[in-house]
Amino acid sequence: MKCTIKAFGISRDILGQRETIMEVSEGCTVAELRAMLFHRFPRLQGLRSLFVAVNSEYANDTRLLAAGDEIALIPPVSGG
Repeated sequence: MKCTIKAFGISRDILGQRETIMEVSEGCTVAELRAMLFHRFPRLQGLRSLFVAVNSEYANDTRLLAAGDEIALIPPVSGG
């Protein structure tokens, strides 16, 4: 199944694009997707943290993904 992944901040720089489509297996979890992303984009592993949101809600690693889900990669932010 296909999931749309939107990248923000430094994660967008690492992916080299604002949005990408990834093919994942039925029943894939956020943890499995994260591992696939780390394999495809190894520099993501260097981030202090990388939050994942599914359909505009923060998701834990056990969240199951469904076809058509919109996933957001939210890197650490800094500022004042």
